[in-house]
Amino acid sequence: MDKAEAAKALGDFTAGYTKAYRALDPALVDRVETGALAEIGRADVTAQRKLLPKGNPGYPALELRDARFAIPKSAGWPKFFVADTLSNRDRNRWLVVFTRDSAKDPWKAAYLTLHAPGTVPAFRTDGDGWAEAVPVRAGEPSGLALDPDAVSGAYTGFLRTGKGDVFAPDLATTQLRADRAKLARTPTFWTDWIDTPEQGPGFPALALRTTDGGAVVFFTAHHREKRTMARGVRPAVTEQRTQSLLTGRLSTAITYTRVSESAVRVPAKGAAAPRVRFLNRIESLIAAKGE
Repeated sequence: MDKAEAAKALGDFTAGYTKAYRALDPALVDRVETGALAEIGRADVTAQRKLLPKGNPGYPALELRDARFAIPKSAGWPKFFVADTLSNRDRNRWLVVFTRDSAKDPWKAAYLTLHAPGTVPAFRTDGDGWAEAVPVRAGEPSGLALDPDAVSGAYTGFLRTGKGDVFAPDLATTQLRADRAKLARTPTFWTDWIDTPEQGPGFPALALRTTDGGAVVFFTAHHREKRTMARGVRPAVTEQRTQSLLTGRLSTAITYTRVSESAVRVPAKGAAAPRVRFLNRIESLIAAKGE
């Protein structure tokens, strides 16, 4: 592929995104999105449709401009590339990661992460301008402190135990565990979490080499949070999105299911600063079930 094809894929995505959010139709989300981003999009339009059953024709069109494409040179399938863009929504750089499984399949957006101006790492390119994809499968040397397909498992393992020094202290690591600790046992409810790593075909870890020899890795994780109420206390849901996605009957507990899509900077193996650092993490509620 070339930059012209990448630009077309980006244009198809913005047009399809706008159409889905105006019609509030989950099926339209699936035409242009996949993986974690599609899970978030489907939940978004499903929740909004509860309030706007006829759709939202006034939804402002998404515009992505000033696109800088990082396209790995690849002879086989699947393929991916990254579009580093500016949007008409905020001042951040939007990194949209597109994947394509075969020549018969369309390009779809799998990840969207937000980065403050000046914080997007520089991707390594060769003399012809091609970016370098990092091998993600076990057994293929990545040259990184942590192989890309191990990042999701390492992260969910840290959230579960708090052990290890793979990740730098951050809002997405140590602070998230501290915030959870405050909700573990309260006078009205107690909370349990299950964090699940994702590396399957539907949620691939994708990585591009940076100029310092490290890489930016995009990965997915799922997070389930069960709140069980104290005796005599009934669960209450006041947040509109949760109400719209709620199934089951609220009696003694509620389970929230969330998905996170993250971009992390993984240093090269043997780097002086070996810890993985989060560049951006977006977590969104995709389901809620009462018990």
